[in-house]
Amino acid sequence: MDGYVVLQLALNIVFLKRTTMNYTKEQAVLMCGVYIADPSRATVEHLAKQLDKSIKSIIGKLSKEGVYRREVYKTKLGDDPITKIEIVENIAEILELEGERLLGLDKTPKIVLKLLEQKLIELL
Repeated sequence: MDGYVVLQLALNIVFLKRTTMNYTKEQAVLMCGVYIADPSRATVEHLAKQLDKSIKSIIGKLSKEGVYRREVYKTKLGDDPITKIEIVENIAEILELEGERLLGLDKTPKIVLKLLEQKLIELL
């Protein structure tokens, strides 16, 4: 075989791999409907078992269809995550100071910073 024929065969194989569908249209509709009704990790895991696919594959397909939403991280206490620097900036704003004036306060334990912030809010 000459180089052109080998190249053409290689391109055909690549093209066939790209056009191979992992999901039928019916499966995609089912996945989207089930996920929209209950957008959770448990739903993704259930779909993966039901369709005999990996969780990553299900997430990829749902993302491609535009319905997948990543779960929002929450702290152990169920709060939205906030950095110590953000808390220090909030404290500086409450005290009407520039953030640089509280330099080093971000080394304080987070629970102490939150307590200080809360007490300052209560005093106002």
